[in-house]
Amino acid sequence: MDPRDLETLLRSVRDGRLSPEEAAERLKTLPFENLGFATVDHHRALRRGFGEVIFGAGKTPDQIAAIVERIASRGQNVLVTRTTHEVFERLLAVRPAGQVHFHDGARAVTLTQAAPEALAGGVAVVCAGTSDVPVAEEAALTAEFHGASVERIYDVGVAGLHRLLDRAPAIRQAAVVIVAAGMEGALPSVVGGLVEAPVIAVPTSIGYGASFQGLAALLAMLNTCASGVAVVNIDNGFGAGYLACSILRTARAVSRPAP
Repeated sequence: MDPRDLETLLRSVRDGRLSPEEAAERLKTLPFENLGFATVDHHRALRRGFGEVIFGAGKTPDQIAAIVERIASRGQNVLVTRTTHEVFERLLAVRPAGQVHFHDGARAVTLTQAAPEALAGGVAVVCAGTSDVPVAEEAALTAEFHGASVERIYDVGVAGLHRLLDRAPAIRQAAVVIVAAGMEGALPSVVGGLVEAPVIAVPTSIGYGASFQGLAALLAMLNTCASGVAVVNIDNGFGAGYLACSILRTARAVSRPAP
């Protein structure tokens, strides 16, 4: 159940299309479901605005398929991150082809039964180099899955600053900017000095030995002198995309006129 489902249910009671007893019976449905190997949170969208997302790494295709099926059975869309083509094929065997898509760049699978509620404002996803694209794509896909429009601006790292400045007008159009970078992780600081929107920095594990699999970039981003820059964990494109949509959703709620 998500906020739209709850609102529809309450309107049905108000308009006499559903009795209070019938509505109460529907609300008795447990907010979670125990599958033995996983406990599926069916009311996360009601609490958080967005439904549960499945982290695919470490789960078997059968486990992922079972979790997806339980979420999808409630009419919700499903995003599986860090997964494989094998999982996609497994889902394709039990779901219509038009619903299930494998996103190779993001290493993710989506099952879409209804268009997400559109979020106003837009997200720019910026990355320093082509090697950072998989993390950037995970962020971009996550944001699109949750209803944001996304502008992808790739390979604009500080080694060639003119590339970034050329795309600065497009970046400034976004309400939230996600910046993925590895090695020394300087790009979010530069972007943070160019835009007024909040910047979400994503350190990637790209770089030679002294980058320490993204630790150098993480520490650099945490120590940025640019204001308005937040940092997620190494390679956490999903976390960045989700946070960007949470910002857009909260901004929309705050801007709504009082009833």
